[in-house]
Amino acid sequence: MKCPFCSYKEDKVVDSRATQDEVAIRRRRECLRCGKRFTTYEYIEEPSIMVIKKDGRRQPFDRKKVLTGIMKACEKRPISMDKMEDVIVQVERAIQKKVGKEVPTSKIGELVMEKLKELDEVAYVRFASVYRQFKDVGQFMDELKGIIKRERRRDGDR
Repeated sequence: MKCPFCSYKEDKVVDSRATQDEVAIRRRRECLRCGKRFTTYEYIEEPSIMVIKKDGRRQPFDRKKVLTGIMKACEKRPISMDKMEDVIVQVERAIQKKVGKEVPTSKIGELVMEKLKELDEVAYVRFASVYRQFKDVGQFMDELKGIIKRERRRDGDR
């Protein structure tokens, strides 16, 4: 494991624990040269998932691409990296359980939106605005009105 700060190849594990959903092991490491700490995750290697793009091309599922989209949606929101990682793990699990070895990008986007809606409504709207490619302010307002309606119903149930 190379240190992300100084590229030294020797480190020591300071702490190991299972993630909340117990699908990975989170390890805190400390570089033996510069002393900085960093986190790594170990996952069981699952059978590869192929993503079917809108134009019909197929490519391997890349969790980094999903994480990048989630991070952009969660920018300047009070959401930890651990919670964002949890979203990806939940999406991957859902794909493996429900969808199978091939999944259209539309399904991945819907799964991410579902999880973001539970996590943070602002992040959800940001992701949805890019994913659903709102054509105008009207479409965006319709989405916001749906959120407001759900909030009012939820507040009325209390």
